[in-house]
Amino acid sequence: MKFKTHAPEKVEMQLTSMIDVIFLLLIFFIMTFKISAQEGDFNIKMPIGGGQGAMDTTNIPIKLRLRANPDGELVDIVVDETRSFGNDFTKLRAYILQLTGGNAPPNPEEGPEVEIDLDYNLRYSHVIEAITAVTGQRQGDQIQRLVERIKFAPPRKPN
Repeated sequence: MKFKTHAPEKVEMQLTSMIDVIFLLLIFFIMTFKISAQEGDFNIKMPIGGGQGAMDTTNIPIKLRLRANPDGELVDIVVDETRSFGNDFTKLRAYILQLTGGNAPPNPEEGPEVEIDLDYNLRYSHVIEAITAVTGQRQGDQIQRLVERIKFAPPRKPN
């Protein structure tokens, strides 16, 4: 018995369905991508290695202490361990305005620096309010910059 041998037919890969799937995935990821607005531009210096970084002694920072009750609510705002503002951020802003003269220096590396020292359980919203109070204020469409440099003190242990 003799078998006929046929030359193998040329097999082509069907790319149409694979390209369709790739386009569907691409469309899915493009449609579900959410662009979020930038929250804010803060020049913040975080402590290095638990706050053991070098400290600039020529420009001593303004020490801002935020005290909280056990529930995390703000109890007291103290500046340089001498002035207390209760929990009124408008008085804090007025004090910073008085210290800075109402203008931030043209170079962000110059001028006053604020070191924020806060209780471990203080709510994040109060920290943002403090940063907003010392960095500037909005007057109509203009933003009046006050303090450009902010750093945080090493975290305190919870009581």
